[in-house]
Amino acid sequence: METKVPTNHCTGFDKTNMDRIPSLEDLENKRKKEKIKDIQRKDSYLYKSFVYKDDLQRSLKKEYGIYNYCLISVCISFILGLIIGVIVNESGLSRTLNSLKFDIKGNEITKENKRYVSVSFTGEKDHKFKKDIYPKSLTEDMKNILKDNKEDFKHSLNFNKTFLVNEKTVLYGNVFWGPEVEDAMPQGYGPSTTAIWESYTNQSEVVKMESGCGRMQNRLVTFKDGIQACVRYRQNTDQIQGEIFSFYVAKLMNITNLAPSVVKVVDLKDKLWQNVANEVSTAQWYSNRAVVLTQYIPSLESATIPDIFKPSNRHLNKYDILKMSLKESESTDILIDKLKDKKMKKKKERNFDHIDLKLNKKTIDKFVELAQWSDLIIFDYLTANLDRIVNNLFNFQWNINIMDGPAHNLARKMDSGLLLFLDNESGLLHGYRLLKKYNVYHSLMLDNLCVFRKTTISALKELFETQTVGAKLSLMFHEKNNAVIRDILPPLPEKNIKILHERIGKVLSQVEKCEQNFSVKG
Repeated sequence: METKVPTNHCTGFDKTNMDRIPSLEDLENKRKKEKIKDIQRKDSYLYKSFVYKDDLQRSLKKEYGIYNYCLISVCISFILGLIIGVIVNESGLSRTLNSLKFDIKGNEITKENKRYVSVSFTGEKDHKFKKDIYPKSLTEDMKNILKDNKEDFKHSLNFNKTFLVNEKTVLYGNVFWGPEVEDAMPQGYGPSTTAIWESYTNQSEVVKMESGCGRMQNRLVTFKDGIQACVRYRQNTDQIQGEIFSFYVAKLMNITNLAPSVVKVVDLKDKLWQNVANEVSTAQWYSNRAVVLTQYIPSLESATIPDIFKPSNRHLNKYDILKMSLKESESTDILIDKLKDKKMKKKKERNFDHIDLKLNKKTIDKFVELAQWSDLIIFDYLTANLDRIVNNLFNFQWNINIMDGPAHNLARKMDSGLLLFLDNESGLLHGYRLLKKYNVYHSLMLDNLCVFRKTTISALKELFETQTVGAKLSLMFHEKNNAVIRDILPPLPEKNIKILHERIGKVLSQVEKCEQNFSVKG
């Protein structure tokens, strides 16, 4: 029986051949075969690796292509959206927050019957000097009020024996703004505009009430022809008194920076309110309460405190005016009187009581603003208004940057540069009760002011010397308000009139002090 011998897998030789020793040739052949197998395995690995890399590159190219398509799509969408937005805006379909939406019958205005363009409280840059931002269907008188047109007038008075004020006079008498500044002042809202507003509110009807104009219960109302007003409603009559009597004080001072205001009574039987009975109820107004209707002034922007009144400077006198005039004026031809020694620079700087210069528009605009600020400082001192500059001064101790921000309750009219003295309800009553705490802040601004408007100071001198401020305020209150209003709203108390008279005297003392300190020395 033949026995099968297993193969030796380690050597590759059969047992049957074990009877002889492998030769060198056999070993060489074996080595070559193993080498060939190794090369085949490596070639197979490299082949597969190259296939993997190619696949990876193709995959990455595909993904990047998708990203490129997405980026292009986003760019195209943005460009199309921008073009559509411009087309819609130019077609007049857009509307600001305070757009007028009701016609003379109170119906909503559609694209076909739209009668008014947008009216914005804060104004927009595109409106400035370019667009008619006022309702179209107005009387000429109402247009003149809103547009704040400037009447032509020139100063031609001889204020001293040696110097005749002319149209190029920037400052005279050491402390007064000259005609070059006064003639550039915006007209503002004088006695005639107040009379027009009083007559208008007596004949008009409110067709819409909406939230706005500050405090929670205040309302922005719209009349039939699109004119708007801010209505001030308060539970405390002191604040209504403060608002309207501050307005009367401004009229006595010839200050035209307060929008026309009148007192009305909330009475749903009155035609003024009969169309908005539901809105009056929603506002939680009570009947037989006095409210102040102030004409809504469109196209306003915020106003900041001038650098000259900030803590690092805080003074305005004739030397400041001279420095600013020389810095930006078109001419440096200054008339300086009573010069003793032209070689002494200090002597030359001290001996002038007026400045004659041809100013460029930038400097004139700056001085027009400062002239209005001189009125504002005096007005807030007299009424002890807490809600404007005193608010900034008081909070400066905690926030040193507050003087760089917009002034509280102050705005600038974009089409004329007129400063609007807003929200005067704390004046004359609430402010007087807190004089012990806040009078130092009122005095801080006045004590550093030494350039004034002649018309303002002349009016105060007459009121002080004749001691008629109380009588004139009382007369104005009775002439402008009927018996119903006078029964609801008390007149200004005698104690407050006395304080007002004393504060007028302090303003005049400041003027005299400035005249003495900056008078020409012989």
